Amino acid sequence: MGPNYTEAERYYQAQKRVKKIREFYEHLTVYVLVNPIVIVVNYMTSPGYLWYIWSLMGWGIAIILHGLQVFSYPPFFNKKWEERKIREILEKENQKFENKDGNRF
Repeated sequence: MGPNYTEAERYYQAQKRVKKIREFYEHLTVYVLVNPIVIVVNYMTSPGYLWYIWSLMGWGIAIILHGLQVFSYPPFFNKKWEERKIREILEKENQKFENKDGNRF
């Protein structure tokens, strides 16, 4: 069973999610609008070396990772990973505390 959110909390969470989705689409739009300019500049300045491919690939990978994160498809760094990592850190801190004092409160 998930946490029991009030209507205001649910609205706030939905608002944050919509903002992240909007930011992803803005990022994608900039990618689509800027890269044709990069390609033209490459062909005008140094047609012998197609360096725009590196821009397309690097930025494209960033777009893919951003989309995976926004739409909750990442194989890592998702909410479950965050919760697991928080528990792991707290357990390590508790172990340090127990080892330091010899007992626990």
